[in-house]
Amino acid sequence: MDDRDWLILKVLYNEKNITKAAKNLYISQPALTNRLQQIEKEFGVQIVHRGRRGVEFTPQGEYLAKCANQMLLRIQKIKENVVNMENRVTGTLRLGVSNYFTDYKLPGLLKLFKNEYPDIEFKVLTGSSSEIAHLIHSHEVHVAFVKGAYSWNDQKRLLFEESICIASKDKIDLRELPNLPRIDYRTDPLLKTAVDNWWFENYSQPPLISIEVDKADTCKKMVLNGLGYAILPSLILDDADDIYKIDLKSKNGKPILRKTWMFYHKESIQLKFVKAFVEFMEKLDFQKIP
Repeated sequence: MDDRDWLILKVLYNEKNITKAAKNLYISQPALTNRLQQIEKEFGVQIVHRGRRGVEFTPQGEYLAKCANQMLLRIQKIKENVVNMENRVTGTLRLGVSNYFTDYKLPGLLKLFKNEYPDIEFKVLTGSSSEIAHLIHSHEVHVAFVKGAYSWNDQKRLLFEESICIASKDKIDLRELPNLPRIDYRTDPLLKTAVDNWWFENYSQPPLISIEVDKADTCKKMVLNGLGYAILPSLILDDADDIYKIDLKSKNGKPILRKTWMFYHKESIQLKFVKAFVEFMEKLDFQKIP
């Protein structure tokens, strides 16, 4: 089996559907079916059953699918180590980035880094901070950017802190907040917990949720149009000068801060391109990112 076959098993196991897997792999369904038959022939076992609800893996197929991640990571490491033997700094840097960081910091950051290291390419995986934390734990990315107090016992660096704000088109009285329409959005569990804890420390009744959206940026646009107030991290509000903002504070008067971290494995900086990125991040002034 080659690395393409392991990738086929991984994608098909995730999708449980021949059509979707073939689409994700950019191959035809007959080509995918043929490769599966070749893999079954090589191992002498049946890997999948096809039914009305899609693909069901046999015990042997499930075992091979679970091995696929390990095999793909081993192949990737071998390729990286070979590239690392060259004198120039080159390679493909795998980054896991929270959605929020992706939208507001990543493009400018990668542009600055690419100016210094033009031979380094990027593979960026995005998701919630909890999903990105999982990716770095499983070695699927070299470097992860996460928001919040996620457990990590290897190398990490605090990149910046930001306050959590009540944002409104017009000035509001905090005492009236439970009676005002609030725009809520799908966010990371740790941030949601922090906001909920603050709320129930200060109010005896739940918030009046009038609109629910999926993204923080959509939420901000709703606020800009005067549809209600929202509770948002301050970074997303930096370009919104006409929004009234109040920082959330704890009972002792200290602002509630959200931290952004860079996580990586110590062993990863043996790769020249990972080391170059980590060192670049350590000296980067985030205020200068365009």
